Amino acid sequence: MTLHDSFGRQITDLRMSVTDRCNFRCVYCRSADPENYRDHDEILSWLELDRLAKIFLGLGIRKIRVTGGEPLVREGVEEFISRLHALGFPDLSMTTNGHLLAERCDRLLAAGLRRINISLDSLDPAKFERITRTQSFSKVMHGIDAVQNSRLAPAKVNAVLVRGLNDDEVEAFAQFARIRGVIMRFIEFMPLDADRHWSRELVVPAAEVYERIHARWPLVQIPHERSETARKYRFADGAPGEIGLIASVTQPFCGFCSRIRVTADGKLRTCLFSKEDHDLRFLLRDGASDNDLVTYIRSVVNEKEEGHRINEPGFVPPSRTMVFIGG
Repeated sequence: MTLHDSFGRQITDLRMSVTDRCNFRCVYCRSADPENYRDHDEILSWLELDRLAKIFLGLGIRKIRVTGGEPLVREGVEEFISRLHALGFPDLSMTTNGHLLAERCDRLLAAGLRRINISLDSLDPAKFERITRTQSFSKVMHGIDAVQNSRLAPAKVNAVLVRGLNDDEVEAFAQFARIRGVIMRFIEFMPLDADRHWSRELVVPAAEVYERIHARWPLVQIPHERSETARKYRFADGAPGEIGLIASVTQPFCGFCSRIRVTADGKLRTCLFSKEDHDLRFLLRDGASDNDLVTYIRSVVNEKEEGHRINEPGFVPPSRTMVFIGG
């Protein structure tokens, strides 16, 4: 069995959030003000997440990414990854802010994790502190080193560029990729921040990032799957490292989208910018059978949006912000 939407796109990629909690307060994601996390009984239990994962595997999901919040703040995440591995997902990955990564890397490897994405929005410790509102720069760097010295290498390092905040570091990030041998990915700033400060003027277009890096170190495009979010490049001079550009705002890739998301509180979302949530938690706790869940998931996915409409007049950001959706 496979999942398809009404536009003929096959859905093979699931982002599964295991918590809405995070130990960072990145300015492009969360508010500086205290937030009320959902009560623990509102978050899906590990048993409920296990059940959903098995159902999604049967529906043709092949890539599963464990997200948050920050997934490593929830106790038991390594055991969950181990169970996902045992189910047989061909591609098992995680997104993390890296704060706890150095001390958990070996356990994640042993659990069966195959790939990892690490957020790093500045190479300047003081600026990093302003962006994340933490003092965790050295811990994140140690986490990247731990990954680079493991079978998870090369790490994918993600930077969200915001005009006037960290766009002056494009070349420094590229040099970081060359020196460390990481995959450095630049992500356009999207309207998912809690403080609702997003504006088009703050977006650093991927085309600008490409031009700046290419002028310094010529780039050669790497072939990619149509459904991949990043356009990938290697350095023409043979240096290690790789560049990825994710142009969610200026060059949307919705026509090839293969992704859906499950939030920590059990809502199925067919697009990062969906205006509606679809409640799997209610069905799980109301005695729905696996067949009931399959039927419901198929009906929701069939109504998946054609695109996110960021560039259309009257675009309205989703009511949920990034930390409550899952990356």
